[in-house]
Amino acid sequence: MTELALITGASSGIGRAFAERLAADGYDLIVVARRRERLDALAAQLPTNVEVATADLATDEGIDAAAGLCAARPLTMLVNNAGVAHYMPLAQLPAAKARELVSVKVLAPTLLTRAALPGMLERGHGTVLNVAGMIAFGGPAAAMPGSGRAVYTNTLAGAVAMTQTLNTELAGTGVGAHVVCPGIVATEFHEVQGMDLSALPRMAPADVVTAALAGIRLGEVVSAPGVEDYGLLERVFAADIAAFGGQGPALASRYKTA
Repeated sequence: MTELALITGASSGIGRAFAERLAADGYDLIVVARRRERLDALAAQLPTNVEVATADLATDEGIDAAAGLCAARPLTMLVNNAGVAHYMPLAQLPAAKARELVSVKVLAPTLLTRAALPGMLERGHGTVLNVAGMIAFGGPAAAMPGSGRAVYTNTLAGAVAMTQTLNTELAGTGVGAHVVCPGIVATEFHEVQGMDLSALPRMAPADVVTAALAGIRLGEVVSAPGVEDYGLLERVFAADIAAFGGQGPALASRYKTA
């Protein structure tokens, strides 16, 4: 059976790297992004069958169009990669940009996954692969000068939690969920915001893809391409479970005396 993957945000960066790698591995593709000319150029150079679909995942119409493809096609992999950052302190973030960020990074992956899962479950085979970032774990970190990313961090942390919970829901079905969390990647992602990060060490998009696919084979629900000691993440997850299990119905004593 031919493997079929749908990739959002496929016109550049990590999404393009996913398309190139999966096509090299024999996948047929559905590539989704806003820029048709880039998708057409990408499709022309890939060795497998590639369907091009333009959709703006910041809009209800774009999400519905992409979700329709997820529901109608026999996907074996869904790569929710499309992204937008809008780094800005929350008090200064225009409502339209906040809405765009949540639509692209939360609503679109949720509805595309919802559309793809019934077919995957019926066939007993498939993977939902979400692209987040290590900022998902950076909530307690001190603010960086000139940056404001409360909403962006929220979307990435939500992607990690949703993926972990979804993978548990899917246990024993032959369908899995996975999220990859890179650090700074050498793409145009920051450049479109006028941020020059060229002086900083950055990971190649192809390495992010390699980590994500290897992480799936290793059984990792959350992969971290730049973290050498995976035990760091395992301890984070163990602490999460311990805190969740450590709750009770009585008010904690520290709140009685504060």
